[in-house]
Amino acid sequence: MAFYLNYNTHFFFKFSLLFSLLSFSFSQSDVVEAPSPAADSCNGIFLSYAYSSGTKLKPTDPTHQPYRFESVLTVLNNGDEELKSWKVSVEFQNDEFLVSASNAVLADGTSLPANVGNGTVFAGFPMSDLKTAIETAGDLTQMQVQVQLLGTQFGVAAPDVPLPKNIQLANDGFICPKASMQGKNEMQVCCRKDPKFKANVTVDEEFLPKQSGDLTIMYDVTRTYDSNYWAQVTVSNHNPLGRLDNWKLSFDWMRDEFIYTTKGAYPYVVDSSDCIFGTQGQHYRDLDFANVWNCERRPTIIDLPPTKANDTTLGLIPNCCRNGSILPPSMDPSKSSSVFQMQVFKMPPDLNRSELSPPQNWKINGTLNPDYKCGPPIRVSPSQFPDPSGLPSNTTAVASWQVVCNITQPKGASPKCCVSFSSYYNDSVVPCRTCACGCPSNTARTCSTTAPAVLLPPEALLFPFENRTAMAQAWADLKHRTVPNPMPCGDNCGVSINWHVLTDYSRGWSARITIFNWDETAFPDWFAAVQMDKATRGFQKMYSFNGSALELNGVNNTIIMQGLPGLNYIVGETDGANPKKDPRVPGKQQTVISFTKKNTPGINIAAGEGFPSKVFFNGEECALPSVFPTNNSNREGFTTILSIFLAVFVFIMLHQ
Repeated sequence: MAFYLNYNTHFFFKFSLLFSLLSFSFSQSDVVEAPSPAADSCNGIFLSYAYSSGTKLKPTDPTHQPYRFESVLTVLNNGDEELKSWKVSVEFQNDEFLVSASNAVLADGTSLPANVGNGTVFAGFPMSDLKTAIETAGDLTQMQVQVQLLGTQFGVAAPDVPLPKNIQLANDGFICPKASMQGKNEMQVCCRKDPKFKANVTVDEEFLPKQSGDLTIMYDVTRTYDSNYWAQVTVSNHNPLGRLDNWKLSFDWMRDEFIYTTKGAYPYVVDSSDCIFGTQGQHYRDLDFANVWNCERRPTIIDLPPTKANDTTLGLIPNCCRNGSILPPSMDPSKSSSVFQMQVFKMPPDLNRSELSPPQNWKINGTLNPDYKCGPPIRVSPSQFPDPSGLPSNTTAVASWQVVCNITQPKGASPKCCVSFSSYYNDSVVPCRTCACGCPSNTARTCSTTAPAVLLPPEALLFPFENRTAMAQAWADLKHRTVPNPMPCGDNCGVSINWHVLTDYSRGWSARITIFNWDETAFPDWFAAVQMDKATRGFQKMYSFNGSALELNGVNNTIIMQGLPGLNYIVGETDGANPKKDPRVPGKQQTVISFTKKNTPGINIAAGEGFPSKVFFNGEECALPSVFPTNNSNREGFTTILSIFLAVFVFIMLHQ
């Protein structure tokens, strides 16, 4: 009897242990871990960053040793309002290189793997909203998200722990104290609502309001089926000085989607091989993948030429097919947006018409245009469109997301255009700065990347940089100046702009602006803008361009200009009349601008107040010289400048 009891007890113990192990394994993979005990005292948004493990990696480098790290970022909503589109800032400090992150994407649109050593912001995906305990009866799967981080950090070896400087909630309307340590491996913080913050959305609204930015992208699902849907993508420019030429739009599919077809735009690469040899081909066995346009995880979309606008297969989409040109609204509101549609096929387990997920990590750029940094897609109220039948009603999208992009200056990035200064009172031109748009990559060239640019005779502006050396040296000899040895490198800019103070008299003054295109790419519908701290209020008119004063952020200091109708096209650089001996000839446009002193009393043109403080071409801010021409009046210099003006004028007239 005792043996029987012992045997059953032993069997029951082994069965219970096995069941416990199975239950633990199941809970680890399918159930969200319970929050830290410290979360119980937080009545806001609780954040924690916990270091899990790490190992030394090859190669061995005592000065910059790499280590693998695994960490968990936890976001828990303990407040009384739903947290929509959560974002958390993690101030990494050990040159971290992030390889993967579950349940989140980088908020600036960067695809993983990525360098996050200067800190980054995570945004929730696919669960971007965190509900409250009140509305879920404490269901952690709806209240909390845990982001499993895997990456490489440098220099922090055990027993030290590679924690970030700080973590905080990046959503508007919250106050976060500095995170506190919980032991050696974890930092925590409780963020609470800012009582002074006034939100423009009520608690009862289902979606966040649309945000403003330099450029916005709307992703509107217009039709949906079990296995696929149609989405309309609208790129809208809101910056009065921003623009895009030959735009390229890219994003990441996160759930194995692929593009079956598009209208109004086209994939940069038409290729279905990733589907044929991937899981998509296994699932859609009866689909003819010869008709599938793109299966890349990160496709790039480009605009169509105007000739395809009325194409029954590719076009017939309003605001499509403009060769990728999106103009600023201050220039032409009717051309400040671009629209295309695409049919997207989904993969299991998303095969129902209500399971919709937008692509992530959006990026858009153009040629000689500003750089944009785009945030994650935010769910907003469904967009409305005019009824296609012409009836006085609107059609509502099934679901809508908004991506907000803002102009940014990447660290270490060089401008793409530059400015030279000249004046009637000095016969030397202050050229574009040395390496204004980057230094030459060809190390065989014997030029100095640090020597300041040497003053030039005015006629040198008409020649490519490589044809200016002899003129620059001769001019220096004439003026009894020394030149560096080796000579400074060129500006390496595709576009250069000369601003010349032409006249200065008691009641007004004038300037002349000349735009040179040193690239082979032409610029249709170009525009330029100058910002002048004191002179803009005296602007009168332009004689060969359309020009007007523009108020930005409540300040009236900007003058925007574009070509006259039929003349708003700057050709690319071309060969000279005799290519064997003549230098190449840039595309040019030029105008004179007149100013009155009535509205700017006391303005001192000779002291430099007739020169702009900022110059833009097609939305790109150009590099300016560091000095102004000095006031040593010279009649010969004026005559030389006048001759260059006449030469450019004749060139333009002959090429119209």
